[in-house]
Amino acid sequence: MIANLIGGFVSIIIGVSLVGPISTQVNQVAGSTNATGGACLSTETTGSAYCQLYLSTSWGATVLQLVPGFFALGILGIGIAVTYSSLRQAGIV
Repeated sequence: MIANLIGGFVSIIIGVSLVGPISTQVNQVAGSTNATGGACLSTETTGSAYCQLYLSTSWGATVLQLVPGFFALGILGIGIAVTYSSLRQAGIV
């Protein structure tokens, strides 16, 4: 039981620490701002890593921006699973 708790909490701590960098990377790739922070325009260079996805398919950029939310939901699921398995092993549930 203790091993499950420790493993679960380590997974949660690592996951929570990665939410910020993942969100930053996704916003840079799928965001509607260019490298200088301005709005992406149709006259942007096609090699711009910041505007390329947004200008080609704005719906793809919108869907990509959902990734951090689903990542956070996955971390929440890990927390619920760890709690449930620990309570089940203890005979409470």
